[in-house]
Amino acid sequence: MKHIHLTGGLLRAAAGALAATGLVLALGACSAESVDDAVGKAVDKTVDETYEVTYEVTGKSVDEITFHGGGGDAMNPKLETVSSPTLPWKKTVTLRGIMPPAVMPMAVEADGTDIACTITYKGEVIKEAKGEGVLTAGGCVAVSPVVG
Repeated sequence: MKHIHLTGGLLRAAAGALAATGLVLALGACSAESVDDAVGKAVDKTVDETYEVTYEVTGKSVDEITFHGGGGDAMNPKLETVSSPTLPWKKTVTLRGIMPPAVMPMAVEADGTDIACTITYKGEVIKEAKGEGVLTAGGCVAVSPVVG
């Protein structure tokens, strides 16, 4: 079996390299933790922030309207449903954080060309769909306005 002998200079150099590597890793971890903390705080603020949107559905022959009403969480929003709604239909809801606003009119009749939906935030339409696009796209779904 061969033995490797390290001279004093080589041993000191190896120990120095290991110490420097440890210092770099430790500093990197500290700055990564600082970045993670800042990102975490921003996410917490965004997740806790609430906002209001107004859903509107117009047209004829809508059998049902399903929408995110604010319950549940962003990854699993609770859906609310209105059966046989009177049109035009309008509803203002309070959502939280990154939960996407969504309203989905459902029509049994094949001709959905007269149906339209909109989502309004602070007086501005952030999503709309009309005609066949309402049914093929699954209604109106927008990105949460508190993101970004």
